[in-house]
Formats: sequence, C-alpha cells, structure tokens
Amino acid sequence: MLRNSMRLGPFSRHFARASPFWRSLGRRHQSTEITPPAANQSAFQRLWNSPVGLKTVHFWAPVMKWALVLAGVSDFYRPAEKLSLTQNFALTATGAIWTRWCLIIKPRNVLLAAVNFFLGCVGVVQVSRILMWQQSVKNGTAVELVEQDAKDAVRSARGGSLENPEAAAKSAIQ
Repeated sequence: MLRNSMRLGPFSRHFARASPFWRSLGRRHQSTEITPPAANQSAFQRLWNSPVGLKTVHFWAPVMKWALVLAGVSDFYRPAEKLSLTQNFALTATGAIWTRWCLIIKPRNVLLAAVNFFLGCVGVVQVSRILMWQQSVKNGTAVELVEQDAKDAVRSARGGSLENPEAAAKSAIQ
C-alpha cells in the first residue's frame, strides 16, 4: 500500500477516484428545452416537429421510394420475357427485409414500412410472372400443346399425309 501511494503522487489519487470523461460520453441527459404539449399544436406543427416529419429524411426517403413501386407496377404491362429475375428478386428481398427493419428502428417509420411492403409485393408478383413464363417456355405453352395435339390427331386420321403432301396426293389419285 505504501508503495502504491508513493507512485501516484498527491494529485493522482484524486484523479484515480474520479470517473474518466469517456464514461459520460454515451450518456443522455434530459433536455431543459420546454416543448409545448401536442394538444396545443396544430396538425401541421405536429407533422413538422415529428421525428419522422417533413423536415427529416425519414419522410422524404419513403416518398421518393414510391417511384420504385410505381415503376414495378408499370412493369405489369411488359411481357415477362423482358423482365429481369435478379432485379425483381432484389426488389422482393429489399421490400421484405426493410419492412421488418422499419418497424424495429427508432423512430419507428410506418411510412417507410408501407412503401417497402408494397415494393416486396410488386417484386413477388413480378418474380412469379417471370418464373411462370420460364416454366412455360421449358414445357411449351398451353396453346402450343393444343396445336401439337390437333396436328397429331389430323396426322393420324390421314395416315401421316401432312408430312409428305406429294405422296398423299399420289396415293389419293391411285
């Protein structure tokens, strides 16, 4: 004990007992600012001063993200063969992941969660359209299958005359 007190010096003991300044860096202190209660504010003032209000990125980011949803909805009219599976899968994953995340973070941003939910829905519709189109190309479309069955039925009724019409004409003359 004597050895430790000799090492520290007269002022060092005082500083050893005091808490270091970095321990207080992460602490939050209550504000002394007086804010009027929400009942005294108009609807516009509450929207303006909200943590997700008009003057924050928490409002404008979802507003701009609706453009992605509208672009996806406009792609409903495009043929499925012209759509990108990877791009639409990325939109689906983005919508699903960020919808959940928007409800966890503080401030809770319901507007951003809504736009991400609809982005995920649009992505699911587009991905399902693309996968159904790829499956139909692999197996043939229903119209192509019906046409092929009709040709097979005609061919079997005529005895294969559709493949060689000249031989069918000669056999009909004889």
